[in-house]
Amino acid sequence: MKRLDITDDLVHFIRGDTLSEAFQILKKILGDRCLVAGTGFIRGQYRCVCFSEAPIAYLGYALLHPPPGVTYQPLGIMVKKPWLYALGGRPVIYQSDAEFYELPEHMRWRHVRYEPTQDPAVDFTWEREWRIHTDVLHISPETSRVVVPTREVSQALLTEHEREQDYLEQQYALILDEIIAWQLREEFPWEFVCIETLV
Repeated sequence: MKRLDITDDLVHFIRGDTLSEAFQILKKILGDRCLVAGTGFIRGQYRCVCFSEAPIAYLGYALLHPPPGVTYQPLGIMVKKPWLYALGGRPVIYQSDAEFYELPEHMRWRHVRYEPTQDPAVDFTWEREWRIHTDVLHISPETSRVVVPTREVSQALLTEHEREQDYLEQQYALILDEIIAWQLREEFPWEFVCIETLV
């Protein structure tokens, strides 16, 4: 059944105090072709890479106009849900902290505290989080797309890529024929998902 609130995509949004800081992190992710796991806000210090299954048009809009305290930026990596599932990724389990030990040890990395009756309430269900328990998640242009807030940001990535290719071409030309050096140029391999076109 097709529903607007359900998607086959998962997005790993990048944290950063500023868009510029997150942009630098994104460039490193694309260069390394991997997402490095963290332990922040994960009880038991399990190393995981986290995603959201909230439709990008809704969550992306919220990140374009973030409330105070939200450190996610509207930049990230999008993957298909079946791809991550095949690698062991799963939706988190929202439950009280008291229920953490009721989970088998091999599933505790999926626990997220949910205490709606507390004062103040603890409720992160809006993230609709998925996790994969791993140290590093390898990505590629075949499995992943790049999430950007605006066309200007995608153009900035393309411009930087072209500058890098210009530099490499000049270096190759020093040791190879100029025509061969030109043939070694690489196109920007990633597809973009632009939030501003979706909201």
